[in-house]
Amino acid sequence: MTYGVVTDAIFRKGVFMKKLIAVVFGGRSTEHHVSCISACSIIESLDKDLFDVIMIGITQDGDWLPYSGPTEKLKDGSWESSATPATGLCAGIAQLEKCDCILPVLHGQNGEDGTVQGLFELLDLPYVGCNVLSSAICMDKVYTKIILEDAGIPQCDYIVAHRHCILADPHAYEEAVASKLGYPCFIKPSNSGSSVGAMKVNSPEELHNALYEAQQFDRKILIEKYVRGREIECAVLGNLAPLATVPGEIKPSAEFYDYDDKYVNGSSISIIPADIPAQTADTIKAYALRAYEACDCSGLSRIDFFLCKDDSNNENIILLNEINTLPGFTDISMYGKLWLNEGVPFTDLLTRLINLAFERKKQNARRTSK
Repeated sequence: MTYGVVTDAIFRKGVFMKKLIAVVFGGRSTEHHVSCISACSIIESLDKDLFDVIMIGITQDGDWLPYSGPTEKLKDGSWESSATPATGLCAGIAQLEKCDCILPVLHGQNGEDGTVQGLFELLDLPYVGCNVLSSAICMDKVYTKIILEDAGIPQCDYIVAHRHCILADPHAYEEAVASKLGYPCFIKPSNSGSSVGAMKVNSPEELHNALYEAQQFDRKILIEKYVRGREIECAVLGNLAPLATVPGEIKPSAEFYDYDDKYVNGSSISIIPADIPAQTADTIKAYALRAYEACDCSGLSRIDFFLCKDDSNNENIILLNEINTLPGFTDISMYGKLWLNEGVPFTDLLTRLINLAFERKKQNARRTSK
């Protein structure tokens, strides 16, 4: 199998050969439905002159099902009824091994956290997106914060809570929250995306309920200081020399940018570029690139920030919120919109991401014997 970059190696023995891309979607995750919608958008937008596509859907029970029907069926989940009957990994792995490159469209746990990336590494196939380590780091909000702190990137104050402590004593974190963070504050499962399980709490009573709810999604919970700020996002693309877009702003229709706003009702407003001073935009881009490199990201990420005002001097305060290694690719998703503003249409963006997967495969080559 040839691992050449698409634009440099589309001919073999003088004959044009399309690359065969496996689009993997669904997954055992609370973001299963979002993944299917993103996959539909990606499959319909891939350059059909360069790529042939096979689809592999992962059910919420963990079955890997090859699928060859209409992409529209991905949106409502009806694809499962017409997929190739199979159980476990076998049918999916057999399909993956035929491919030149894998394009995982898997959000959240078991897809964005390094687990499936490890499988792709074992198959020795190039794949779009961050590697095992960076995927795992960025999915875990607690460890992301540890690395960002070491890199000197400002972020919200926080406390780490644990499931066993919450279940043993509902009041376990009440004193720490009151003394270090105050109210309101935010509760987030450490390993979850798309704001699943995230809640704003205003009192100790709400804190108890929110912690109990959040621990159902992960054994580690992040309790963050509430900041009143604008939601600014920056898209990063690349491997060893990544590029960042101008920042865009999300104006949520809800109190904060939650799951429904991101993927269901689409009623949030995207402003690209964000209406912020040029120096602030440059600082956000610099922080985004520094965070991307500190977490050893490659391929792509969307870096999310809060932009707040210092009450004492009215100056802008920039706080990094999250790093998303496999951001949404729905029609209303910010990552594609940010690159479109930079003059990169969605189809070209997907081609670049696949190129970067082949490129990283070459860059990461190493001996496996003495």
